[in-house]
Amino acid sequence: MLNHQKSSHKKEPLQLLRSNKYVTTRVGIISLVGFSMAVFSLLLQFLNYGAISILNQKQLALVQLSSGDTITARVVDPRQRSDEVIKKFVSDTFIKMFNWDGLVRTFDEKGEPITKQDTGVEVGRLDNKSNSRVTAKAYDAAFALSENGGFRAAFLKKLASITPTSMFNGDTQVSLIPRFISQPRQLRDGKWEIDFIGTLVTFERSDNSGKGITFNKTITLSSISNPEYIPANTSELAKKIYATRRAGLEITEIVDLDLGKRK
Repeated sequence: MLNHQKSSHKKEPLQLLRSNKYVTTRVGIISLVGFSMAVFSLLLQFLNYGAISILNQKQLALVQLSSGDTITARVVDPRQRSDEVIKKFVSDTFIKMFNWDGLVRTFDEKGEPITKQDTGVEVGRLDNKSNSRVTAKAYDAAFALSENGGFRAAFLKKLASITPTSMFNGDTQVSLIPRFISQPRQLRDGKWEIDFIGTLVTFERSDNSGKGITFNKTITLSSISNPEYIPANTSELAKKIYATRRAGLEITEIVDLDLGKRK
């Protein structure tokens, strides 16, 4: 009969992370190398993400317009507008708003273009003595102005007060001559300030030499969202509003230029 003797040494249970235990040098080196590679890989992922984000912002894309023409475009922040877009928006708006020839170009029943005398648009009087009408072109261009605080309505009344009544019988014409448009100055995200320097020249039927006055203004603008697609059944007035604001900008303030503030 075999006599099984019990072992005099007990098996020690597996010990993990005991303060009085240590691993061999080879295992430690392997663990350290593995940890270092994991940290390095994480850093590479962060750098790769940053590089992709920057590339996406600068990446150019080819866009085909409904007319069939193609243009290049790049992704920007929804509130961002380039200096060129801001300057063109201000220039186009002011030229349309302050060039008055007393004529309206429209279409007859057959769809043929015709030109007729501009009878103006009633916008209300600034005072009992002032004119209450602005030209049709100025009225349409004024949709570039913000409605906040009644700014557009108040501006139109002021504009009517300086519009000669002789404009509507063909005796007077006024032209705005731009001389300088400054680079936009960003006030904060989605808001800019720009200076416009020009001359308003009035031509009378009896005096074609013209009389000019300075027209120097500081304009404040804000970025806005504008519909990308306009339904076919949209009213003509709404189409004019969207077309005027298609640059994604609106004018929130117009004041006299004060060069003293630039010093």
